[in-house]
Amino acid sequence: MSFFPVFLSLVCVVRNQGHQLKEIIHNVSEKLSPLVADYELIIVDNASNDESISILKDLTRQSGYPNVQVYALTKAVNDDTASWVGLENALGDFVAVIDPLLDDIDFLPEMLDKAVAGSDVVFANNQQKPHQNLAYQAAFFVFSFLYKLFSGINLVKDAPRYRVLSKRVVNYILQHPQPAVTYRCLPATGGFARTNMQYSAKPLTKGTKKLGESIDRGMHLLVSTTQAPMRLVTSLSLFGATANLFYSAYVVIVGVFKIDVAPGWVSLSLQQSGMFFLISLVLLVLGEYILQMASLSNEGPLYHVGQEFTSAHMTRQEKLNIEEASSSLTSSPHRSDRVTA
Repeated sequence: MSFFPVFLSLVCVVRNQGHQLKEIIHNVSEKLSPLVADYELIIVDNASNDESISILKDLTRQSGYPNVQVYALTKAVNDDTASWVGLENALGDFVAVIDPLLDDIDFLPEMLDKAVAGSDVVFANNQQKPHQNLAYQAAFFVFSFLYKLFSGINLVKDAPRYRVLSKRVVNYILQHPQPAVTYRCLPATGGFARTNMQYSAKPLTKGTKKLGESIDRGMHLLVSTTQAPMRLVTSLSLFGATANLFYSAYVVIVGVFKIDVAPGWVSLSLQQSGMFFLISLVLLVLGEYILQMASLSNEGPLYHVGQEFTSAHMTRQEKLNIEEASSSLTSSPHRSDRVTA
């Protein structure tokens, strides 16, 4: 089995999975212990309303699992924001983000191999997807098409959620004014060495998602990470002005060459209907853009950590204590020699 002499932070976002938490933490700890020199498991509880918090507290006591860091959010946020909570608090040389029910942790060694070899960003895309209803699939297809058209990024293939990032990529994202919003796509466009990998593993859950929440999250991502919506507004405005100019020329031509036209009625009617359509379309796009921008500045912090607790014993700290103790033992004879001299 491969071994990597690095400190790895692994981020898991959970919500109302109290009955699975022990299995998740046990499985991750069992996989990471022989894989890396040291690790920390960061659990972000996305405002669960079941017994998850009490279970996590029990699992991080003296008799529980080591190296577990828990961040419990006071309100539910989208998955990208919840993942960023763990990322910005991670201490490892590399940070892995995984959904324990959808992603295969057994593929992590292959991703780490690429990361240690020099890839700052390693994406892994599972070819087996959880089944979704037709309405969700249709909406997701439309969103993926629009996002790729506007930004050039296919979120499924070019920026999947399962990823390993180096610490300098995390620091790079931190410099963005809205890191939690841009975290999903920024590693794919930041100019870092990147590797995209594929694997096939059956997800452990169906992963059914609500269409309404997904549409809202998609629109939020679309208008927050690209300039395309505002560019669309300006393009429509330019098109409206050009069309109005050509239509004015057409009205002049009709007035010159046609005789049996009711005075002003045809030109006025067509002009009003056409321009009102363009104005309505422009206002629709512009209104959506302004709405999303306003929500970013007016909704307050994207998240708030209500509770934070850590495992009672950390292997990383134990190693540091041993080194300090050994150094003090080796240095004491030199001090005594200097005194006797």
